[in-house]
Amino acid sequence: MVVFANGEKLIVDNRRARHDYHLLQRFEAGLALHGSEVKSLRQGQATLTRAFAELRSGELWLVGAHIAPYEQASIGSHDPDRDRKLLLRRREIDSLTGDLNEKGLTLVPTRLYFKAGRVKVELALARGKTGRDKRDDLAKRDAKREIERELKARR
Repeated sequence: MVVFANGEKLIVDNRRARHDYHLLQRFEAGLALHGSEVKSLRQGQATLTRAFAELRSGELWLVGAHIAPYEQASIGSHDPDRDRKLLLRRREIDSLTGDLNEKGLTLVPTRLYFKAGRVKVELALARGKTGRDKRDDLAKRDAKREIERELKARR
């Protein structure tokens, strides 16, 4: 588990989201979890690759996130793929509602981490990339890597 200077402990990072989407704006939200889910997250057993946030009757829900069952849990273990409620203030949800109604925008989770003992999820308002956008990003990254390699060789 990676620990940052501000006391955050990274559980999982959704690198796929940066590849598939243009990330426009980021938000931090709490997550309503069962006890066995928190124990499983402390062991780093989660994936966010196909997850997204969905608006249902004025509440935001995290859909598609997988938190593996905790092995030492008692009889009533949690469902690993259940939808989980996101905890945001009403005015944040209202502002996101307007943004999500715009065509082509979605909320994707980018990171899952502990902050002051609480599980937080970083959501990004995102617009999907096309195949051409992805190729352009790869070309830019390769060019930047080549420039860095040349500069290092000259030193």
